[in-house]
Amino acid sequence: MRKVVVQRQVILTADASSPKLRSMAHRVVFAIIIQLLLCNHARAVELLLSDVEALKSIRAMLADMPGSSFFASWDFSTDPCSFSGVLCNDMDGVERVTVLTLGEASGNSGLSGKLSSALGNLAALQQLTLVPGQVIGPIPTTIGDMANLQFVGLSKNYLSGGIPDSLANLHQLLTLDLSYNRLTGSIPEAFATLPKLSTLILARNLLTGNLPSFRSPLSHLDVRQNKFFGIIPAFPISINDLSLANNQLSGPLDGIADLTDLGYLDLSFNEFSGTVPSAIFGFKLRVLQLQRNQLSGPIKPPGLVVIPTIDLSFNNLSGVISPFLAFAQNIYLNNNKFTGAVPQEFADELLSDSIQILYLQHNFLTSF
Repeated sequence: MRKVVVQRQVILTADASSPKLRSMAHRVVFAIIIQLLLCNHARAVELLLSDVEALKSIRAMLADMPGSSFFASWDFSTDPCSFSGVLCNDMDGVERVTVLTLGEASGNSGLSGKLSSALGNLAALQQLTLVPGQVIGPIPTTIGDMANLQFVGLSKNYLSGGIPDSLANLHQLLTLDLSYNRLTGSIPEAFATLPKLSTLILARNLLTGNLPSFRSPLSHLDVRQNKFFGIIPAFPISINDLSLANNQLSGPLDGIADLTDLGYLDLSFNEFSGTVPSAIFGFKLRVLQLQRNQLSGPIKPPGLVVIPTIDLSFNNLSGVISPFLAFAQNIYLNNNKFTGAVPQEFADELLSDSIQILYLQHNFLTSF
């Protein structure tokens, strides 16, 4: 018995430099580290569970169309961050879903079904894309709960209903593309004040009402082929690409003269009236399309017009044709009320092949 006591004393009073004691200490420290790592891992998985549940709900309401195998990798017995279309990032020490692309971006077949309201539970999501397919039903209002969203692209499906008012809560949103769907109703007024929105594409829907006065820093606005009516509202001077074509908009174009940064302007197939502001012809436009409106009066460019494509056809424009228009490449002046002789500059530019297309028919011109 004494021998045992002595051995215990020896162990307890051994020098700290003892290899045996150092080995034991290392094992204890290593065990503590492993325990901490396991705790942290468990905590991360627990915090990610809300994202996992959201993905399960999204999956339950969508299906691959014939030819698509997008959901083949969505096996919830494995790590959801490895799923097709799912990108996770470390957010304050926790893995969260930050990018979700529903469907094969490079494929010809999309998804069918509906969008789940559980999308709103992906609180860290920054980019949401739905590839072209046959997804029906409304846009979930819960998308407005995802405060970190910067990009939303839900184009070329069969989404219906209105644009949710809740989207006005997305103060980080830069781009919204809801084009080529079956959306109805008007653009929510509050939605037009999003502080960072630079690209808004709502083309080819069934939207109606007046266009709101946009106070967002828009550079690209495309609302063509809807049913909007009323006059042109105030647009931010930052706008570069503007398409309002194929609506029922009316009134004068005076406000457009202030948008000096325009690079693309399409106001065709509306009911605009009055004269064409001369300042527009001095803009650095790639395309100017004002055809099929009710515009009238003379065209008076302030100088040489170097816009590659100008379409003023099917209006009520009158007076002589300005020689300054001869320096465009594609010129459509047909079906108006222009009078007098065609300026010599047009013949010169045609002979030099500078003008590629020139339509002058159905006017009251006397000679060429």
